[in-house]
Amino acid sequence: MVPTQGVLSMLQARGFSQLRGWTHGVDTSLFPFHDTPTHYAPAGAMVRPVSLFVGRVSYEKNIEAFLKLDVPGTKVVCGVGPVQQNLQARYPGARWLGILPRDELAKVYAAADVFVFPSHADTFGLVMLEAMASGTPVAAYPVDGPREVLGQGNPVNLGGATGGAMHTDLAQAFHAALGVSRWEARSRALSFDWRAATQGFLGFLVPTRPGCRVGSVADVATRTVVT
Repeated sequence: MVPTQGVLSMLQARGFSQLRGWTHGVDTSLFPFHDTPTHYAPAGAMVRPVSLFVGRVSYEKNIEAFLKLDVPGTKVVCGVGPVQQNLQARYPGARWLGILPRDELAKVYAAADVFVFPSHADTFGLVMLEAMASGTPVAAYPVDGPREVLGQGNPVNLGGATGGAMHTDLAQAFHAALGVSRWEARSRALSFDWRAATQGFLGFLVPTRPGCRVGSVADVATRTVVT
C-alpha cells in the first residue's frame, strides 16, 4: 500500500506488483473547523494574512522558500530541526513557536489564513490535511504530495486544486490560496478522514481462510486490535 499515485507509478516502473493506493487520514475532530481565522494569543498580535509552516525545520523541507516569500502579513513556523538556529537568525521577523502539543497546534492551524507547504520531496504531507480540516487553505508547489492532497489539477491552472492552490511560483500559489474558501478546504479534508482511510484499508484485505470475512469500519470500531 502506497500513499500517492506518483509513488505507485514509480514502484511499478521498478517491477513491483500488487500495489494499492492507500491514503493517509486525518482526525477531523482533533482539528475542528473555523469559518474565519481565530486569534492565537501566545503568538501575540500578528499582522494578517498569517501564513503558517508546520514540520521539521530541515533542509529537505525547503522551508527557506517559505521564509523568503515576498508576501504581506506574518509568517509562523511550528517545528524544530537542524537548520532552525541558522534560519531563525536570518529571519527574525517570523514567529518561531517550536513544537506544540496537538491540541495547541490545532489552535495555530485555525489562526492561519494560509498554510504554506514548500517541500518538493514529501510523498504526502499530512500537515496539509490538518490545516485544511481547520479550514485553512494550502499553498504548495505542484509536486507529488500536494497533487494528491489538493487534487490532480493542472498546476498552471490555480483553480484546478481543491482546498488550496498549486503553482511553480509559490508566491502566486499563496495569493491564490487566499481566495479559496475555508469551507472548501474543510470539505476536501473530510474526504481524507479516518473513516475513509480505514475503509480504504479494509477494502484491500482478503480472507486467509474459507468462511472468513473482511469487516467494516463499524466492526473495527468495536474490536480491540492486539499487535
